[in-house]
Amino acid sequence: MSRIFLLISFLGAIGIAQAQEHPEMKSLMHQEMHAAEAAASFRSNPLTEDYNVIYHRIELQVDPAVSYIQGAVTTWFRPMGQTLATLHLDLYDQMLIDSIRWHGQSCTYSLSDNTLAIDLPQAIGAGMLDSVTVWYQGSPSATGFGSFNQSTHNGIPVLWTLSEPYGARDWWPCKQDLNDKIDSIDMIVTTPAAYRCAGNGLLVEEYQVGDRKVYHWAHRYPIAAYLVAFAVTDYAVYSDLVPTAGDPIEVLNYVYPENLATAQSATQAIVPIMQLYNDLFGLYPFAEEKYGHAQFGWGGGMEHQTMSFMVGFSHLLMAHELAHQWFGDKVTCGSWEDIWLNEGFATYLEGLNYEHGIGPTDWTAWKQGKIDHVTSSPGGSVWVNDTTSVSRIFSSRLSYSKGAMLLHMLRWELGDDAFFQGVRNYLNDPDNAYAYGQTEELKVHLEATGGVDLTTFFENWYFGQGYPTYALQWSANGQQVMLQVDQTTSHASVSFFPMTLPISITGPGGQDTLLRLPNTVNGQSWLIDLPWTAQDLAFDPDLWLVKGPTQITVGVDDPVWASSIRIFPNPVGDGLLTIDVPDVTLQRVQILDASGRLVVDQDAGGRSTLQIHLDDLPPQTVHLVIQTDQGLLWRKVVK
Repeated sequence: MSRIFLLISFLGAIGIAQAQEHPEMKSLMHQEMHAAEAAASFRSNPLTEDYNVIYHRIELQVDPAVSYIQGAVTTWFRPMGQTLATLHLDLYDQMLIDSIRWHGQSCTYSLSDNTLAIDLPQAIGAGMLDSVTVWYQGSPSATGFGSFNQSTHNGIPVLWTLSEPYGARDWWPCKQDLNDKIDSIDMIVTTPAAYRCAGNGLLVEEYQVGDRKVYHWAHRYPIAAYLVAFAVTDYAVYSDLVPTAGDPIEVLNYVYPENLATAQSATQAIVPIMQLYNDLFGLYPFAEEKYGHAQFGWGGGMEHQTMSFMVGFSHLLMAHELAHQWFGDKVTCGSWEDIWLNEGFATYLEGLNYEHGIGPTDWTAWKQGKIDHVTSSPGGSVWVNDTTSVSRIFSSRLSYSKGAMLLHMLRWELGDDAFFQGVRNYLNDPDNAYAYGQTEELKVHLEATGGVDLTTFFENWYFGQGYPTYALQWSANGQQVMLQVDQTTSHASVSFFPMTLPISITGPGGQDTLLRLPNTVNGQSWLIDLPWTAQDLAFDPDLWLVKGPTQITVGVDDPVWASSIRIFPNPVGDGLLTIDVPDVTLQRVQILDASGRLVVDQDAGGRSTLQIHLDDLPPQTVHLVIQTDQGLLWRKVVK
């Protein structure tokens, strides 16, 4: 007599997983949420929409002991659509304008409502390239996270900028548009000789003039105004080199001298992290220049282009901020609805570190933690349906964890080659690279490399809410396994999640196989032929799928009601097969041919008797899977 076993897989307590969310990750998400809160209230200046910014030359004089700035910014611009008589720039009202010149001529101007209006001596034709220079000085405001910060470390003055999302105008005249990227910049910073300056791009020149030093940074990639940044203090400077197939990529580290030894040990981890990202997603997007870290006093990190500002050098923070150089800086999410393209990817890249043995966390534990986090509540979509809610945009469960696991499931469905090639194509698409991307564009590239239609997947997993929970019933008869899978969903927005199911079967002699079974309907059944006797069956042993706790029923005896079922005639030949179940209600009947292929899948509609034509089937022994309101039954019929 066979025995009945009920196995419930529930790895990790959901409540504990939620409570044990990595504290540094929670802090990082909290900071990004507050950045978004500021950005949500920001509206770009409509007066700056009539031109494109091409280039800025930013020349500054600062002393980290004083919260003051003096400088000149030359802006090259191109009018759009019509001639331009007045150039508008964003600038903090309290800045003092020394002079403004266009081709050597003085310009009249006004500064109010944080807008600098410059009257050009001559109107500039649409599409014509021109420039203007603004000399200014003042004590910048500090909005957002403190866009212009003067502080100390170990008693030494330090000054840094952190302009996300709209603080650039506090310290330099710019077009503070979240969409129009600047094609290139030069930043020349003069500071007392005791200090060093970190900035975007390459340090092309460093020289001393009297008791001051001049640092010239050049950046030749498109950049958003809020990612332009510099920091000044008595930095200790050293480099890590990341080997590539060509020239190595320099990681230039500016750290507080008192933290030098600790930082030198910690930042060595950036080498394998960047090598991994290079291998998977293409060469670091700013490889012609450099990557770097600059230590600052704000409690987190900020992915300033080519130079992330860091409070410290933990593996998680370095992995997350470097990931944003691809997913956030090279390609920026095109709307708040698509925030997962930044944060879901950055979170998944953290996990990929652990998969490849880089970092302190176990890969299996990381995946289980994300699954537990997602399934800790029944609803919620990756798509942000309420972009007025900052807490929804930066939901750690949905935008970070579920976004990361959505990518993981896409990888399972497509396979590694198609998945990673599709992501690389998305990053390198001329419409996205060094610009903006949306979910539909990623979907199109993944469909092209995978040769599949992902519409249903994205409807369910991106727009839809919730997740599936599976119940498996299986039994072995010699070298054959009969398997049925039922699914319930946690939220009414999705009635069924079609997925490829990972099924592992092992034998008594250590034999094993991993099957990929396409689950296209609820209650689906399979007949699986093996070259050995099945001893055990496991569902999703490698944690590819987001799902609730799985129920597995093994070795099911015929129930009492099965004795009253009549299946006739048997053999059936080319006639009608009649299935009569007088004591229960039929729900569905499936027929698998001798190869295990599903050839009939018929809804019984709650009847007690069902007739099925088998005329089209060649002679063979077929397997009936009879689903009733009282359970499941398998029978063989000779055709």
